[in-house]
This record gives sequence, structure tokens and C-alpha cells, in this order.
Amino acid sequence: MHTCLNLNTRGEVLIMKSILLEKKIGFHLRISLKEDVEPLLYSLEEFLLKRGVNCLVLEINTGYQFTNHSELSEGTLSKAEANQIVDVAKKFGVEIIPLFECLGHQGWGGAPNSLLRVYPEFDETPHIPYEAKWPEIYCRSWCASNDDVYKVVFSLIDEMIEDFEPRYFHVGMDEVFIIADDNCPRCRGKEKAKLFADVVNRLYNHIKIEKGIELMVWGDRLLNSQTTGYSQWEADKLGIWPAIDMIPKDVIIADWHYESMKEYVSVEYFLNKGFKIWPSCWKDKNAAKKFFEYAISKAKQLNKLQLLFGFLITGWNLTGRSIYEVVKNFEDYKNGKEIPEKLKDTFDVLDTLDTVYNYVFRS
Repeated sequence: MHTCLNLNTRGEVLIMKSILLEKKIGFHLRISLKEDVEPLLYSLEEFLLKRGVNCLVLEINTGYQFTNHSELSEGTLSKAEANQIVDVAKKFGVEIIPLFECLGHQGWGGAPNSLLRVYPEFDETPHIPYEAKWPEIYCRSWCASNDDVYKVVFSLIDEMIEDFEPRYFHVGMDEVFIIADDNCPRCRGKEKAKLFADVVNRLYNHIKIEKGIELMVWGDRLLNSQTTGYSQWEADKLGIWPAIDMIPKDVIIADWHYESMKEYVSVEYFLNKGFKIWPSCWKDKNAAKKFFEYAISKAKQLNKLQLLFGFLITGWNLTGRSIYEVVKNFEDYKNGKEIPEKLKDTFDVLDTLDTVYNYVFRS
């Protein structure tokens, strides 16, 4: 009896390991400068690969030297660097997933990004001053009902798809607080959930149906803050969340939560809706460990491990150079060497990756 139990347990472990080996272990960072490419690729080979990373999510947004719309270029990253990244990624079997923020996050605070500066007619709230701060405004959104914005955005996305050759494309859409504004002549009075879903579906039709690339979104606006207990950042309070039932089931949802919780109800919610999910953490290693273990356990319990896309570690303030500086000294920092203040976030994110790799993925 005892031997039989051990064999069953061992069999389950082997099955679980084989399943997890097929998952995408992702690492996310923002990148817009060509000077960050070499240190990032060094860190990929010397650190990230050794901790299971097989997928890089590169949040580029408008930080690219676009040829289609050069007037929107806000960075120095170009096709040459894209080709360099792709070549190295192919060598190591690493997926490259470009991320271009759509709808929301069109700048920070009242300050718009280049899309809304160059094309102010795309702005959902042009009446809000550029110098406005939270809580008057968090981030600007483009007008979901303006057909012209999609012509420009699709052109930018097409260029990224051509240069990075991805199988997946991430369109962001997190933390949208401005949609169907009462002052917008196109959007006022419209249902917020329907508008949000319309944006997802436009992007889906272009990226997935026309280009054959899998579509990813952040999941927070698809969750009801009241019923899930998540904050206004991790879930929606504006009536956007019913959009979950208005979008295709093969959209991949990056379900992000950064703090320790008793349970992560969004995991079961998305899985039962039939979506693939990509649980995503940040820099709290204990919270990340708990979240990922919970996701594995819940997916197994629901017999939906096939819908667990993998796991994503996000690095919001990281650069290729900051990663490189920490990687060079990682073991020393891990053993107590003082970490420069400007590198603390970077170390925490890399330490989170190291922790979840050793205590979740390997075990």
C-alpha cells in the first residue's frame, strides 16, 4: 500500500513536471533604447535562461524607430536591434513577445505619449490639461470610437510583427480609467464594457485573424472589483468587466497580482470562462511564490492545466543595463552585499525569478 502511494505520487510529479516544461516562463521589461540591447542579451544568456525563462515580453510602445510613422518614434530601438534580439532568441529557443499599450496608458498623468501629441484628435479627454495629476487623471486613453486611430496603430503593430517575427503579441489594455467620457462626442452614452470589448475585438481581428498572431491582454479590466475583492488597479469599478463575455475565448489573459492573498479568485474565474491565463507577478518573491503555487494547484484541481499558459515575472522599472549590473553581482547581493538604491527594484525582480524558479518550477 505504501509503495503504491509513492508510485502514484511520483507519477503525478512526473506528469506535472512534463506539463510545466511546456509552459511559457516569461520575463517582462520596458525597452526603447538600443544601448539596452547588448546588456539584456548578455543577461538572458548568463542569468535568465538558467532560471527557466523561455519568453521575453518587450514593452516597446512608441519607443521604436518606426518607418511607417516616424513622427511617432520616441526611442532609439530600431529594426537593426530587433533583428539582433530575434537572432539571439532563436539561438536559445526564446519567444519574443512585443507589447504595445492599446487604449489606455497613452502617456503618464496628463502628459500624453507621441500618439496623442501628434494626433490630438485621437485623445478621449482633450479637455484635461497636460499638467493634470492623479486623481484628476491617471493615464490618457485614445478614443475607442475613432476609426482613424486604428489605421495608425495597426500600421505600428504591423511593423513590430514584421521586425520581431512573434507568435504572440501583447496589447496591454490594463488600468483603463478613461473610456466613454461624457465629453467625448463619439463615445458619450455608450456602454463601457461594449466599447472595451470592441477595442479587443478590433485588435483580435487584425492581429489574430489577419496576421495569424496570438493576442494577449492584461486581465484587470475583465474582473469585477466588487465581487472579486481586488483593488481598483487589479480589477474594474467602472462597468468594463462584462466585456469578458464579449471577446474571443482564445485571447490569452495575463492575470497580474503583486501582493500575498489568501486566494486569487481570478484564476478560477478565468479558467472556468475557458481562457488561457498567464499568472503574472512583480517584485515580492513570497507573493509570487504563493500566487504561482496557487495557480498550479487550482488549475490541477479544475482539470484545466492545459489552460495555464505559464508564468510571467514583470519588471516595470528595469532596463537592460540595470539587469546587467545586478546579474554581474547577483550572488554577492544575495549574500548580503549592499545594493545601490537605483538597483534595488531590479534586484528584487531578479531575486523573485530566482526564488520561483528554485521553489516552484524546479520542485
